[in-house]
Amino acid sequence: MDLLEVYRRSLVEFTDRVEQVGGGQWSAVTPCPGWDVHTLVNHVVGEQRWSVALLAGRTIAEVGDRYDGDQLGDDPVVAARDAAAQAELAAASPGALDRTVHLSAGDTPAEEYLHQLLAEHLVHGWDLAVAIGADPRMDADAVAECARWFSRAVGGYRSNGLVHDRVDVPPQADEQDRLIAAFGRDPGWAP
Repeated sequence: MDLLEVYRRSLVEFTDRVEQVGGGQWSAVTPCPGWDVHTLVNHVVGEQRWSVALLAGRTIAEVGDRYDGDQLGDDPVVAARDAAAQAELAAASPGALDRTVHLSAGDTPAEEYLHQLLAEHLVHGWDLAVAIGADPRMDADAVAECARWFSRAVGGYRSNGLVHDRVDVPPQADEQDRLIAAFGRDPGWAP
């Protein structure tokens, strides 16, 4: 499966879930310790905004604190749609995936960075879905691509404290549940 295509699907899937958030659900608890729905969505929208600058070749120092704080404003759904559209354009721009991205962890190939963003959308999309009671099923191709990538990246994520320990799942668990568990979440989580 083409990385850019599954990334696009993950953007759409996450934004669709943001559109399902009810007015009283922005303060609902999520599987992310200490994060409510607003905080989670703000985090992902902020990452999408960062991706535009980083995929264009800017450094963290050049971007500065532009994306600190509230990225959702008065209309979180509009903010999420706009950020996703801009992120998609940035990733699809000619030569974007051939670049080096300047991350806080060091210079990184853009394809690796896009895998990281794919994981952000999938895992936090699942977080959002279960927090608001929406269907948590994710695009199967996107899950497969993310699982393939994460099987190589998991050591670095764990050693840097970026994910919690793997959650045990039954042997018959599907690929999505295994991916969610690899990111330290209980696939059976409920608010």
